[in-house]
Amino acid sequence: MLRISKLTDYAILAMVELSRNRELLSAQALAERVHVETPTASKVLKLLAGAGLLESYRGANGGYRVSRSAEKISVAEVIAAIEGPIAMTECSVEEGLCHQEDSCDLRGNWQRISLAVARALQEVSLAEMSVPVRKPHKPLQITTLNA
Repeated sequence: MLRISKLTDYAILAMVELSRNRELLSAQALAERVHVETPTASKVLKLLAGAGLLESYRGANGGYRVSRSAEKISVAEVIAAIEGPIAMTECSVEEGLCHQEDSCDLRGNWQRISLAVARALQEVSLAEMSVPVRKPHKPLQITTLNA
């Protein structure tokens, strides 16, 4: 099963919360709103600010604020800020990371799949993530044919 990390999930949650009113929030205030521990919120906020998705302000009244509107920030950007490049396999991103590279012909196909996943995530904005889905989608079931 493919999954994003809990840290990435928290990052998307934090970004949605920060983008709702575009207000300035401290790590502690954000942690309380999204129900995570303050150190976790701090770590996520620093990574997001480092990626340019948040603006940070120091001082007694400091905090974090989204750098752009929710419509202009994609889920893919948030994931990349926490996880790094979106790729299904290491060889999808960079040559020389796999010891089977010389004997494997799958790299091009993994790159194609990685690109499709990245494009799908790029098409979903934080604004869309902030709107609750009325009826949850059923999980995608992939069936196999028995030979």
